[in-house]
Amino acid sequence: MEDDTPIRTSVIRTSETPRDEFDWGTTAWSVGADAGNSNSLTFGKVTIRPGQANPRHRHANCDEILYLLSGALEHYADDIGAAEMAPGGAIFIPAGVAHNARCTSERGAEMIVVYSSARRRIEPA
Repeated sequence: MEDDTPIRTSVIRTSETPRDEFDWGTTAWSVGADAGNSNSLTFGKVTIRPGQANPRHRHANCDEILYLLSGALEHYADDIGAAEMAPGGAIFIPAGVAHNARCTSERGAEMIVVYSSARRRIEPA
């Protein structure tokens, strides 16, 4: 259920966006319920280190769009199998579809990720 708290226009500075570090890469969520600036979506930047993959997972409560800024990915989704991605490519993942991505480039992969919920749920798959 989405919150009804009024939200004001906000300017997000990269230096003010908290980052989470993982063995496989980083996440930085600029917009969403946790950031206090959206009741309807989540927006952020994700990096995956060379040769690494994020854990296979699903989001039961929301759709996801990933737009690759740099690097290369092999993105796996249960309903389509493996898909090679290059910069400028996007993938839409419907709610509930298990997926993950592996970086296939030498310098890592940077992407913008958007969810159709301000409070995305992550479930192992």
